[in-house]
Amino acid sequence: MPVALLALAIGAFGIGTTEFVMMGVLPQAAADFGVSIPSAGYLITAYALGVVVGAPLLTAVAVRLPRKTMLLAMMALFTVGNLLFALSPNQELGVLFRFVAGLPHGAFFGAGAVVASSLVEPGNRAKAVSMMFLGLTLANVVGVPLGTLLGQQVGWRATFGVVVLIGLLALAATARLVPHQGRPAEASLRTELAAFRRPQVWLALAIVTIGMGGVFASLSYVTPMLTDVAGYAPHNVTVLLALAGVGMTIGNLLGGRLADRALMPSLYFALFALAAVLAVFTLTAHSKIGAAITIFALGVTGFMIGPMMQTRIMQKAGGAPSLVSAAVQSAFNIANSIGAYLGGLVIAGGLGLVAPNLVGAILSVLGLSIAAVSGALDRRAVAAPALAEA
Repeated sequence: MPVALLALAIGAFGIGTTEFVMMGVLPQAAADFGVSIPSAGYLITAYALGVVVGAPLLTAVAVRLPRKTMLLAMMALFTVGNLLFALSPNQELGVLFRFVAGLPHGAFFGAGAVVASSLVEPGNRAKAVSMMFLGLTLANVVGVPLGTLLGQQVGWRATFGVVVLIGLLALAATARLVPHQGRPAEASLRTELAAFRRPQVWLALAIVTIGMGGVFASLSYVTPMLTDVAGYAPHNVTVLLALAGVGMTIGNLLGGRLADRALMPSLYFALFALAAVLAVFTLTAHSKIGAAITIFALGVTGFMIGPMMQTRIMQKAGGAPSLVSAAVQSAFNIANSIGAYLGGLVIAGGLGLVAPNLVGAILSVLGLSIAAVSGALDRRAVAAPALAEA
């Protein structure tokens, strides 16, 4: 694999850390700003909103830039946003700067996925994308637990100070290792937007939004599941979340390799396996050993889908992959919101703390159904010329 993928993985590691570590240091930030934990939760929401808004907006604005320049600009904005957040004097500015830090998230991954796939032969493109996303999954194994520990011992501002250093390292690595690729040929906002006229692009985004919503329906409430249902002590949850992160890392690498061999059959398998794991979690959540095994399996099956869908949507975008590639990141964050909302809805309805797993299983089955429709359209498109010739 090209060494340039290391630079992309470092950037992904920093982005993954800043996105998820906020959950671990939320009590410290709330106390520092003098607000309640629910009010401090806006720091998480603001980042997600920044991702949803920034992915299409910044990609559209910079569509004619060389992709290396795009990567450097997005990582610079990410680094500045996190620096301003670390220095925020109050909650209001903290929310604003978290939004700013989230803006380049999707645009970075969108451009990075296109660059990663361009560096290798066609048969290794999904694998190359998964190598970039390896940084994101490793953030859950290393960055988030260590960042949470640092925040608890030294303060949340120190955690985001380290994120700033990671951003600077990613900038240096990108400048040094990523080759200059020139301005995208015939790139324009019109051609990028034209990709959204393709039904398969919308189906791919729907698979991510609905199917991955199943993962987040469960993960959003996994901490109370582990403590109140499985019976783990709160201090053990960090270890279990790191276990889930190991599963995510394995799933991401496995998903990239399977996608290069047979993308759609692998996607069907991943979504079916995810639905099965989530359904089983409704039972194993009552056992310490069963919960630990299942949360690992959830990480594997859920994150196999990421490189598959990133590769799929770039294929279906034709010659204009940048904007739709960034839109996948918006879809992931919408999936996060939908899953968390529906999971909270069934808990509030009195169905219990394990009920979000059943919601997740249903969402994954719906995602599988959409994937089946997309696959049928592929087969019809292949069969149509043959029928015309006959």
